[in-house]
Amino acid sequence: MARGLDHIVHAVHDLDAAAQLYRSLGFTVGARNRHPWGTHNYIVQLPSVFIELLTLTEPDKLGDDGFSNLFGAYTGDFLKRHEGLSLLILESHDAAADESAFRAAGIAATEVMRFERAGKRPDGTAVKVAFSLAFADDRLAPDIHFATCQQHYPENFWNPAFQNHANGATGIAGVVAVAGEPPRHRAFMQAFSGAEATTSGDGFRIATPRGVIEVVTPEAFVARYGVAAPDIAGGMRLAAIRFAVADASLLQNVPELAGIAGLYAENAAIMGANDAMGAVLIFEPAR
Repeated sequence: MARGLDHIVHAVHDLDAAAQLYRSLGFTVGARNRHPWGTHNYIVQLPSVFIELLTLTEPDKLGDDGFSNLFGAYTGDFLKRHEGLSLLILESHDAAADESAFRAAGIAATEVMRFERAGKRPDGTAVKVAFSLAFADDRLAPDIHFATCQQHYPENFWNPAFQNHANGATGIAGVVAVAGEPPRHRAFMQAFSGAEATTSGDGFRIATPRGVIEVVTPEAFVARYGVAAPDIAGGMRLAAIRFAVADASLLQNVPELAGIAGLYAENAAIMGANDAMGAVLIFEPAR
C-alpha cells in the first residue's frame, strides 16, 4: 500500500526563533511540547500532514531507548553539522505491517516503537496522543532518517483551528531531496513509500497519496528553484518542502511577511536555506 506524507522534521538550533519564523511566514504554530528523551518541538498542522520544528534541549535526558537514539541523539548529531530537514515520515495504518514490509525489503532499522504524551485541546482540555513508528534505513543517506507513523488517537491530535493559516497554505504538495546520484536511492524510496517511481532526466519522483517525493541532482535543484542546494558531502539530503497555497495572489507577499528578500519566480515564492534555518521553503499555487 502506498504511503502518503505524514510529517517532516525541521531541526533547528533555536526552537523559539524557528517558531517565530514560521509565524512570520503566516503559519499558525502550536504550543511548545517536550519529549522524555530531551527534544522539544512545535507543530505546524495542515490537513493530515504537519511540520515538526525540533531541537535537542535537554541532552541529559537521553537514554538507551530507540527514541533517544533515533530522535534525540540523531537530532543532536545532525545539528552539529547543519540545520534543516532531518526526518521524512510517512503515514501508517499499521506500523507492524510496515516493519514487516521493511524487513522483507532489507531496509528495516528497528522494531516498531510507540510513545504517548499528554496534549491539550484549544479549550485547555487534557487529552492523550500516541504514535507507533516503524523506521527504515537508507545507508546512503545518513543525514535523513525515515519512518512511518501510525496515530492511535488521531481525533486528539488533528484540529482544524490549527490548520487555518494567514498565508493561505492548504497542504504540502511535496518534498524534494538532493543526491549526487539519484538512481542509487530509487529502490529504497520505492520500498519505503510503497509506490513506484517515475524517472526524469535529473532524478525521479514518486506520487504518494499525499504529496510527491522527488530526488534530484544539486544542479537540477539550483536550476529549478534558483537557490543553493544543501551540502551532500555526507550523502543525500532532504532539501525543500513545497507548500500548496489556495490564493495565488498571496504568494508574492509571503517572503515580505517575514522580512525576507526571497524569490518570486514561475508563480512560486521561495525562501532559501540561509533565510529559513537550513530548509528551502517553497510556496506555490494549489493544483
